[in-house]
Amino acid sequence: MKRIWIWAAVLLLLAGCAAGGDAGSSSGVLAPSSSAPGAQSPTLREESEQAMENGQPGEPRGPETAPPENAEPEISGEEAPVLLYMGQASMRVVTPEGKVIYIDPYAGDAYDLPADLILVTHGHFDHCAVEKVENRAPDCRIITHKEAVVDGVHQSFSLPYVTVEAVEAGYNPWHDVNRCAGYVLTFTNGKSVYVTGDTSTTEQMPLLAEKEIDYAFFCCDGMFNMGLEEAARCAEMVRAKHNIPYHNSTSNTGEMFDRELAEQFGAPDRLIVFPGEELLVE
Repeated sequence: MKRIWIWAAVLLLLAGCAAGGDAGSSSGVLAPSSSAPGAQSPTLREESEQAMENGQPGEPRGPETAPPENAEPEISGEEAPVLLYMGQASMRVVTPEGKVIYIDPYAGDAYDLPADLILVTHGHFDHCAVEKVENRAPDCRIITHKEAVVDGVHQSFSLPYVTVEAVEAGYNPWHDVNRCAGYVLTFTNGKSVYVTGDTSTTEQMPLLAEKEIDYAFFCCDGMFNMGLEEAARCAEMVRAKHNIPYHNSTSNTGEMFDRELAEQFGAPDRLIVFPGEELLVE
């Protein structure tokens, strides 16, 4: 019986030595512990980083909070302004930010939205009926030819929702280049619109090609301004992606737009927008 207990003790002693040998190196020096401060396995690091992204480590991620009801929507810069053509030289633009721009107010009756900006190309009655825009934002700004052309220098206006650059207009007996302006509007989605205002060919038009304008409106009534052929030549100089005839009628009644003449506008990349139609500036 003593022999059995002796052999049992020997076997237990040998098993303990074997376990101790597995915990260290062959030379008897302990290997560095993987649980040393600052050390993490790749799996633990990934789990920790994921936890940091989703919230504080060890804390459940709470439900996402909705934005306040009165918070203004974020604008991606990819949304398109909406341009409403109203006849003659009159148009309304609603930007992605919800700002409202009226250009040469006179024709049409869609002046109900509160104006943030009113642009006037010159002082003739069919371009400057600003009194039609009765509904205006408290900080509504009006830019006329007087602000746009100062001592013969054409001005630029940078607003949070649009950049307005005044350009040459006039060059005929009824329109003085120092008292008229066209405008290039560039919106926050990067797209641009050029309105000539009342004009004939200007010296600046060939230079406008550098701006790579998206939509260009060319007056072409042929009586107080250039006609269809000259306007088409101007379109070739400006080289906008889309060329649109407007201010092509001398009538002060009706829709103030000649549909038949619009069809005869021979500019490249012609686009016809009728009064009451909307154009996405994209």
